Amino acid sequence: MTANPALPSSRVSEVNGQLQAVKQEIAKVIVGQETLLDRMLIALLANGHLLVEGVPGLAKTTAIKTLAEALGLTFRRVSFTPDLLPADIIGTLVFNPRDGAFTPRLGPVFTHLLLADEINRAPAKVQSALLEAMQERQVTIGDATHPLPSPFFVLATQNPIEQEGTYPLPEAQMDRFMMKCLLDYPTKDEERRILQRFTEGTPAPVRKVLTAEQILQARDLLPLVYCDEKVSDYVLDIVACTRKPAAYGLERLAPQIAYGASPRASLTLSLASRAHAILHGRPYVTPQDVKTIAPDVLRHRVLLTYEAEAEERTSDHIIRDILDHLPVP
Repeated sequence: MTANPALPSSRVSEVNGQLQAVKQEIAKVIVGQETLLDRMLIALLANGHLLVEGVPGLAKTTAIKTLAEALGLTFRRVSFTPDLLPADIIGTLVFNPRDGAFTPRLGPVFTHLLLADEINRAPAKVQSALLEAMQERQVTIGDATHPLPSPFFVLATQNPIEQEGTYPLPEAQMDRFMMKCLLDYPTKDEERRILQRFTEGTPAPVRKVLTAEQILQARDLLPLVYCDEKVSDYVLDIVACTRKPAAYGLERLAPQIAYGASPRASLTLSLASRAHAILHGRPYVTPQDVKTIAPDVLRHRVLLTYEAEAEERTSDHIIRDILDHLPVP
């Protein structure tokens, strides 16, 4: 596949080396979780946000905190609870009795990397306040609009175990997340390494190996990554198949899909595939890039019918059927 002449391979290799150096620094603290680390870097590179679902204790907080250290960026964590208010996220106006004026007190959203811990435990009003900031990259407090730092990246987590007292994210808000990543338990070998690392010594300190300016410069490469027309059509076919599977010879999936992926999914899948290519040192997108990243981009955008749930089918099953059926260019 031919690369875009406007994007030299040496530049892609340089950015790839920087990203691999970040992963090596994180690996000083985090054992395994390759999928999470890759998806964090892809979302950061593509100017998106990541929703992570996994049981407690899988190092989600440690991973994003270590990422912030390796990038030299600010990091804040907010634990979402039922009594949380929008002002606790974005900030509020505080009255100053000395001059009789109101001054803005900025909330924890004003950071580079924000961990929204268990986002589904806060009411919809709080969720909307955060998601508006994610989309607009700015916050309005009183009459003034305050831009958020750049880069701005949100990693939101959900606990799949306890559902009592939670407020599930509406589908329209879920669509704002670039990807949804599912985390599993570490393997026995990985857990043995975790025990050795944290019981027999102190992990090596994490060095800053990348700057905010370098991240923004790397983002400028995404439009230059070559994506063949056939690969773009493959992206469009995958997304269109989630809406009208019968048109692609998958009539059996039609009763199982209530709503397919939105047009935002096509754009997101294309951008994430380009970022995935850069992460693997290539100045062009391959169909395998698309197939690898598609489940994370689509799993929270494909809504199932009651019939599918009765058959214990998940969106991952639907997406896998689509990827296995559609011809690869």
